[in-house]
Amino acid sequence: MSWSQTAFWVVTPYLTLILLVGGLIWRHRYDKFGWTTRSSELYESRLLRIASPLFHFGLLFVLLGHLFGLVIPESWTDAAGIGESLYHVSALVVGGVAGVCTLGGIALLIYRRRTTGPVFLATTANDKMMYVVLVAAIVAGLATTLLSAAFQAHDYRQTVAPWFRGIFVLQPDAAAMARAPWTYRLHTLVGMALIALFPFTRLVHAFAAPIGYVFRPYLVYRSRGAGGRQAVRTPRSGWDR
Repeated sequence: MSWSQTAFWVVTPYLTLILLVGGLIWRHRYDKFGWTTRSSELYESRLLRIASPLFHFGLLFVLLGHLFGLVIPESWTDAAGIGESLYHVSALVVGGVAGVCTLGGIALLIYRRRTTGPVFLATTANDKMMYVVLVAAIVAGLATTLLSAAFQAHDYRQTVAPWFRGIFVLQPDAAAMARAPWTYRLHTLVGMALIALFPFTRLVHAFAAPIGYVFRPYLVYRSRGAGGRQAVRTPRSGWDR
């Protein structure tokens, strides 16, 4: 195993995880009030109502696809009756549609941010860097999915997936990852860069989903008087208690 394989596929994943976990802890401790999307809906909402759901729901299916493809071994899908061809067709259809929706949503969000004056003025250099890395990860992933599923030139479940699972048992298979095509390696490197930047950008709001809202107690409202009308108090003299 060469030094470059060790650096890219053994050292870099753990540096990424350290930056992710350490960054989240630092951000929560020292920047609680900045843990937000810095919503700009007040300035423009027409495009946002289209772009935001398109991006978020597309991204959700992209993440589920990555989880299914990288975490579940090939032997499990074979045992469940999901053959090679069915798996690749499903990856092409679901992954392609989800990737296109995610890319279309982020394109609309960037267009809105660039063409809406107040929103553009609120865009920081940090935001611009985040958009560049995010778009690069989406484009690389979409291209890899379409090329791989369409031509079946490579099965990432024999290279990328074992390397990914090995990270969490402290045995990343760098040699397997090195056998993957350069498109997979590029997508993986850009993905790790995005994960490392995650805690230091507005993307951190993904870890602040209002899950507690679903389980909060009900708020009971009642009128201040009988019949749903405000009660009228009888006036008293100033010296009465």
